[in-house]
Amino acid sequence: MLKQFLACAMALGAATAQASGPSAEVIHWWTSGGESAAVKQLANAYRAAGGTWIDTAIAGGDQARAVTLNRMVGGQAPTAAQFNISKQFLDIVDQEMLVPLDDIARQEHWDTTLPEPIVNAIRIEGHYYAIPMNIHMQTWIWYSKAAFKKAGISKEPATVDELFAALDKLKTAGLVPLAHGGQAWQEHILFASMLANMGGRQLYLQVMRDRDQRAINSDAVRKVLLAYKRLQSYVDPASPGRNWNDATAMLVSGRAGVQIMGDWAKGEFSNAKMEPGVQYGCIPGLGANSPYLIQGDAFVFPRSDRTQVQQAQKLMEKVLLAPATQVSFNKLKGSLPPRSDADTSQLDACARAGAAIMRDRNRQVGAPEIYLTPDQNGAVQDALTAYWNTSMPVEKAQKALAAALRN
Repeated sequence: MLKQFLACAMALGAATAQASGPSAEVIHWWTSGGESAAVKQLANAYRAAGGTWIDTAIAGGDQARAVTLNRMVGGQAPTAAQFNISKQFLDIVDQEMLVPLDDIARQEHWDTTLPEPIVNAIRIEGHYYAIPMNIHMQTWIWYSKAAFKKAGISKEPATVDELFAALDKLKTAGLVPLAHGGQAWQEHILFASMLANMGGRQLYLQVMRDRDQRAINSDAVRKVLLAYKRLQSYVDPASPGRNWNDATAMLVSGRAGVQIMGDWAKGEFSNAKMEPGVQYGCIPGLGANSPYLIQGDAFVFPRSDRTQVQQAQKLMEKVLLAPATQVSFNKLKGSLPPRSDADTSQLDACARAGAAIMRDRNRQVGAPEIYLTPDQNGAVQDALTAYWNTSMPVEKAQKALAAALRN
């Protein structure tokens, strides 16, 4: 009886300790099947460390960030919130609404272990303000092995011309050649893919980073715009408004052949129990030296005077940066751990291919959001989606793109 009493007392004490541990409300937009499975890894790790994870999942990045910002302004900020690794949180840094993370950055040697585009996005005026959770590459080319077989495509496309040839064969076979969600941000990804694969690192950076008007108005960019618009002839009529994961589902079912989307799409394949190289293929770029457009997700911590919140944030920092947490999360998310010293041997074949490319710093460039402010990015998206969805001449589209990138 005494042993039973002591065992019960110990169990009750452990439960009480866990219940009284740090409690963290986390706002994020990881709501698709693969994303939900990945974020559970973070929640489980936080709970295992003695904390309580309160999950506030809001579909859509824009909506989730709006809720976060409104709550911060209203004095009801979450413990942590997801943002993209970009210029999205510049305003709240300027208003001193975020906790600086310089101690963690110094301990973990972020200045040398993180890719330069990531460092430049999360380090503002010498201080770090976000914990990077992953590295996403936006312009992977995914394809259904079953669809390719049905269309008689035996060779993986290695150039833009070969990609269009494959799309033509898929159309002839009665399949949807290009699975696409008709949303502005997805159309921006298609343009970035054409710009990177046709123009290479130099033209891509001239346009997106330098906003060089001579380059933007060049014949090379005109050809990129024409190739981008050509892709529109391969999507199905139901494309407008479709979510990205619903487009991925078209590849999972074999109804469509190709999707150009970030490596978060891989989480959907994994959730469907599909293996890279078996049921689907992944192409990181068309050409041996094509730039690898990286971005990613990060957590920021709103400032709080409450000791309990500060303790919860400190525990989150420790848990989120743990190597085991980073690997288990990214295995399901479809992305890469942000640290160059992370063990990627447990990741799938597509992720390992991406990790190999990341070892070449010359191929590392930021996704458009790394270089553009939210206003600039929005203006570019508006110009591209108007061109995509109308009969706008390429000359007018090129002028609209130049105007969007003039400021």
